[in-house]
Amino acid sequence: MEVNPGYKQTEVGVIPEDWHTEAVADLVEPTAPICYGVVQVGQHTESGVPIVAIKFVKEIARAPLHRTAISLEQPYARSRLKGGDVLISIKGTIGRVGIVPNGFEGNISRELARLRISKNTCAEYIAHQLEASATQERIMRSVVGTTRLEFSIATLRKFQLPLPPTDIEQLAIAQALSHVDGLLGGLDRLIAKKRDLKQAAMQQLLSGQTRLPGFGPTAFFKEYAFGSIPDDWDVKPLKSVSTMNGRIGWQGLKQEEFTVSPDDPFLITGMNFKDGKIRWDEVYHIPEARYLEALPIQLRANDLLMTKDGTIGKLLYVDRIPHPGRASLNSHLLVFRPIAGQYDPRFLFYQLSSPTFAQHIELHKSGTTFFGLSQTATGKYPTILPSVPEQTDIAEVLTEMDAELAALEQRREKTRALKQAMMQELLTGRIRLA
Repeated sequence: MEVNPGYKQTEVGVIPEDWHTEAVADLVEPTAPICYGVVQVGQHTESGVPIVAIKFVKEIARAPLHRTAISLEQPYARSRLKGGDVLISIKGTIGRVGIVPNGFEGNISRELARLRISKNTCAEYIAHQLEASATQERIMRSVVGTTRLEFSIATLRKFQLPLPPTDIEQLAIAQALSHVDGLLGGLDRLIAKKRDLKQAAMQQLLSGQTRLPGFGPTAFFKEYAFGSIPDDWDVKPLKSVSTMNGRIGWQGLKQEEFTVSPDDPFLITGMNFKDGKIRWDEVYHIPEARYLEALPIQLRANDLLMTKDGTIGKLLYVDRIPHPGRASLNSHLLVFRPIAGQYDPRFLFYQLSSPTFAQHIELHKSGTTFFGLSQTATGKYPTILPSVPEQTDIAEVLTEMDAELAALEQRREKTRALKQAMMQELLTGRIRLA
């Protein structure tokens, strides 16, 4: 393989000529060798020692950490943490990386390894390098095990990492990537806050505890199966206000029998749902002849779909159909359409997304290993019905909140893509800082 001038080929890939590689064991303080943590953490003890587990390795400061009894933690004094330590998961979920925040006192579980980076190397740079896609690929090639994967401490000690020649350049790279991490963290927190606000809005608006301008306020409430609602709202069984036609068929169609032609009709399945919307680029297509012979239900814009088997209650609001009259659904879905315009489909979508419908599913689902919710059981759900204009206004408020969340999530994905691109360039020396 030809290498551009100024670069060299190493076991970690192509890096600048003035960069070098070092084994991880040579990057840590001699007095704090690489080690894993507490083997048996025991029951949670409120006055005990915080133990960092894999799932919280990136949010140590804010996580609800398990606390183990002091007597169980004492034999593992060697793996105690201090600010700036780099952590990497070595069992089960391999390669998750985090840095211990300053001021934190605690220990780690046996699934994590602690790296206390020596003072002449930038710990933040090492953390970012361990997270780089090329490094992660090399880590996975070193993993052993079948039922439970392991990146052994012995292998980690010998694992080579590329380093710039000076800690100044290491720090510059780390700061650039940490700045993007800060942006991502801020977006994550903002998205979580907006989701909480939306859940609170759903709880208030869908129960009538808060009324929008022009409706109410109502001084009187009445009880129904899942709480109380304004006395000017109706409650009716879902079967009396909506059709619930289930598609019969297609379950015998083999994977190879679906077509790849976008001119053939769509077949919607629960696998195409994501956050209440459809991924049109991932739908199946039905051979035209079979479609015509089966006379399936033809989907329309504003239909509401729900999975009724396996993962029950997964919802999809069909806001559009690329080719009207040429889309159907499989036998694991129900399609809802309002009878005589008694509800706004978007309002029903949010109502069926609420905890009350989740409770209804738990009360009425059947099965042992594979659960299902029958059309009859679905039809018994007590549907809350404000006037249609109030339903529409409530749905618009929640739709706007969803749109704001979607925009933030899209921004987060773009920021993540930017970070990946930066890592690829900075951590290989293709772009130099300082």
